[in-house]
This record gives sequence, C-alpha cells and structure tokens, in this order.
Amino acid sequence: MVTKPRLWLALFVLWMTLLWVLSSSSKVSPEEGPQIPHFDKIAHFGYFFGGGIILSTWILLKHSTRSSLLTRYLSPIVFFAIFGLIDEYHQTFTPGRSGNDVYDWLADFFGSFVGILLANHFHPYLIKFSSSSGIEPEN
Repeated sequence: MVTKPRLWLALFVLWMTLLWVLSSSSKVSPEEGPQIPHFDKIAHFGYFFGGGIILSTWILLKHSTRSSLLTRYLSPIVFFAIFGLIDEYHQTFTPGRSGNDVYDWLADFFGSFVGILLANHFHPYLIKFSSSSGIEPEN
C-alpha cells in the first residue's frame, strides 16, 4: 500500500487543499499558554517539510530512483519555491493574515528542501521495507 504512487498523489492533493484552506482562514492564535518565539516559522517549515516528503515520494515511486536529478530534485524544489510564493501572496487577501513575508517563504522553501532530500535518501529503505513485508512496489 505505501508503495502505490496513487496513494502519495492523493496525499499530496490533500496536502495542497489543506494548505489552501488554512491560508484562507483568519489567523486565530490562542492567547493562553506559552508563546514560542517564531512558532509560525516552525509551522511553515514543518508543513512544507511534510509536503516535500509526500511529493518526492510520489515522484520516486512514479519515476524510480533511476530518473534524472532534474526529476527527483530540481522539479520539486522549483515547484515548492513557486507554490510558497503563491501561498504567501494568497494570504494577503485573507483578513487577519499577513502575506508576502519573505521569512515565511524561506521557512516554506527550506522545509520542502529538507523533505525532498530526506525522501530521496530514505526511499530505498521504503522499498526494501515494503518488499520484505510482502508488499509489491507499483511502477
């Protein structure tokens, strides 16, 4: 199941949809509890880190690790750089949100970059784990 590209594509579509919904809602931060400095940057990094893993895993399962570096690394990096800019711009139209924050965009970019690197690094282990548990990889 975890080696089916359609699963990862569906997860990525869900990831993009959830991001759009979150970016479209007014920012509501609880006033209670400890305030963590730069928590919004951590959240941006973490969310795009997950997106980088999901998209890269889909690409690797669809095209294999023998695909070009352009396919495995550059394409998703460029995608997330542009998508992060679009998300920041979109937030400028949401009441209660600030958009076009270069530091939020950098957190998005670096989060996705690290996710892409880790997904490419650990992909062989995903395949090995899946094949040793009787799950056949799908091409």
